[in-house]
Amino acid sequence: MLQAANVVRGTGPATARPAGGSSLLLTENQQWIGGPPALMDKLSQRERELVLKQGRRKVLNRGQTLFSQGGKHDGIWLIESGRIRVFYTSPLGREITLAYWHVGNFVGGPEVFEGTVHQWSGVASSNCSVVHLPGKELRSLAVEIPNLAIGLIEGLTFKGKCYSALAQMLGTRSITQRLAHLLLHLVDLYGVDDADGRVIAAAFTHADIAHMVGATRQWVTISLKRMQEKGIVLTKRSQIVVCRSDVLEEMRGQAAD
Repeated sequence: MLQAANVVRGTGPATARPAGGSSLLLTENQQWIGGPPALMDKLSQRERELVLKQGRRKVLNRGQTLFSQGGKHDGIWLIESGRIRVFYTSPLGREITLAYWHVGNFVGGPEVFEGTVHQWSGVASSNCSVVHLPGKELRSLAVEIPNLAIGLIEGLTFKGKCYSALAQMLGTRSITQRLAHLLLHLVDLYGVDDADGRVIAAAFTHADIAHMVGATRQWVTISLKRMQEKGIVLTKRSQIVVCRSDVLEEMRGQAAD
């Protein structure tokens, strides 16, 4: 299932139930809905000040790249506001979204210090503010502040489980099943009542959806058109309205391509 955790600040209309503050990702494990603890949650005020003193704040507009696959790696970025999409690009140029990470989480792994290259890319999927913690400084802080080291371990453990679950989902579920999963959970996270059903009140393009379920944009467009012809969904002003969630539930459980 596509799950999310906690609260996204400043995204979506006030009438929608806000999406996850930690993550938006493809997984069937219900225990991961809450996401990992925010990296700074267990730190005292003094410890937070020490960490932020070593950081360098950066503001990104939607669509700006934070780090690139194959680029030099140096530390992590702590998300203060907005949402970062992390994705892998194949040698042929095909992308698969690993997750959307939100306020309180960090991106830049799986390495957290310095001296290697990035295994995937990160891009702002909304306007963002992040704090860069360089690897050398982060290493010293982890030695000085045990709760920061524990937070890094917990965050990396959660991300490792998530990416493993994504691989399992891609290997054992059909694309149609994954699309049904995604639509149902986007409705759960961003759904707003509408005369025809529930509107997904969030900006996800057909390409965004394709990158999350491991399909092409054309496949998603054709599949949504077929669903619309069957009265399962409806497209209004570039937003998707889910009219028959019961049918999507059936598709999620037993569909095959």
